[in-house]
Amino acid sequence: MSYVTKLKCAKCGKEYSLEDKVVMCKSRDDARLNIYYDYEAIKDILSKEDLKKRPLSVWKYKELLPVLSEKNIVSLNEGGTPLIKSKRLSKHLNLKSLYLKDETRNPTASFKDRTMTVGVSKALEFGVTNVVTASSGNAAAALSAYAANAGLTTYAFVLEAATLGKIAQLMLCGAKVIKFKGLEKGVDPTVKMLKEVHEKYGWYPCPSFGPFNPYQFEGAKTLSYEIIEQLEWNSPDWVIIPVGAGGLLAGNWKGFKEYETLGLVKGLPKIAAIQSEGCAPLVRAFKKGVSPFEIEPWENPKTVATGLMDPFPWDGDAALLALKESKGTAETVSDSEILEAQRLLAKTEGIFAEPSGVTSLAGLIKLLNSGIIDKDEIIVVEITGSGLKDPEIALRMFKEPPTIAPSLEELEKVISI
Repeated sequence: MSYVTKLKCAKCGKEYSLEDKVVMCKSRDDARLNIYYDYEAIKDILSKEDLKKRPLSVWKYKELLPVLSEKNIVSLNEGGTPLIKSKRLSKHLNLKSLYLKDETRNPTASFKDRTMTVGVSKALEFGVTNVVTASSGNAAAALSAYAANAGLTTYAFVLEAATLGKIAQLMLCGAKVIKFKGLEKGVDPTVKMLKEVHEKYGWYPCPSFGPFNPYQFEGAKTLSYEIIEQLEWNSPDWVIIPVGAGGLLAGNWKGFKEYETLGLVKGLPKIAAIQSEGCAPLVRAFKKGVSPFEIEPWENPKTVATGLMDPFPWDGDAALLALKESKGTAETVSDSEILEAQRLLAKTEGIFAEPSGVTSLAGLIKLLNSGIIDKDEIIVVEITGSGLKDPEIALRMFKEPPTIAPSLEELEKVISI
């Protein structure tokens, strides 16, 4: 049984039901369909005691997800990732309560598994055979894995600059990868083609942004449910989130608010959105105070955090509202700050994160230095993707290791005794 009451367009207000099997508003205004639930009914089912008995999984929260039948669930045992109480990194930054939500532990090594388990499960309910995405990164990797598990065909539309290293996992999972030319002035040709094939062929769109699939968007909120439970049913003071299209941030905020509505937590955190200064349309919009539907695309994005290189934040409207409601903030960081954070996290906590996944930590350091975040506050930093996604960038920071003959004499020449 589903507890979804309606889907409603964030821009025009048109409403739909789950039985309508829609992924986009028919007004074609590129606005996300927000999903609403019967929280009063869910209160009668979900309690802290009941949740404690359930195994760790995204689907632990099935009543708060938009799937009609459990038989359609496609899962690779995603979710249930650790919230690590930092020791050495916390000491380095002089913090009392720093936690790291390590999403690198998911099946395809990023938080996108949370979204794609829901998106692909809905594809089965729709009865489709072809799914399509506009991504060469974590979202496409997750979609190709879950679609393979479900026996669906994935079409992955990627930019021509995408390397074979980035798309190898997609192809191994059977995805049909197609490169497109023409990224300029904030226009993404892969998104353009995704919309066109959906309209002409009826392929099920499942990218990582809400306006083209409202169901996958719901998976991200399970991350905030887990944070609350792992903090013994408390909210932190701050949650620091790396931002590309804005869906993770918006999903997190929805999850925190839902747990408060259900009476499972009192109080909400402040949210900090962190983007690379080489692609920061959301931060720019936040600092200029523009309205949610007036965000301008970023021209010529360039950053080591390639997973956050979204010229236009498709879920930026919801992300801006989340920042406002949470009394949060938004900040940019440089590539050098991102790479230093990557090195620092690995060296102090043993977590190897990709640049996109550790942009949040770089942002925390900057916000601490500026005095926006207090060192005594409870802080959660979301580490969203594994460094094994992009090892070439990490290698740029180091010289080639020495090669020597197997003798102590040779060894002593290259090490400090």
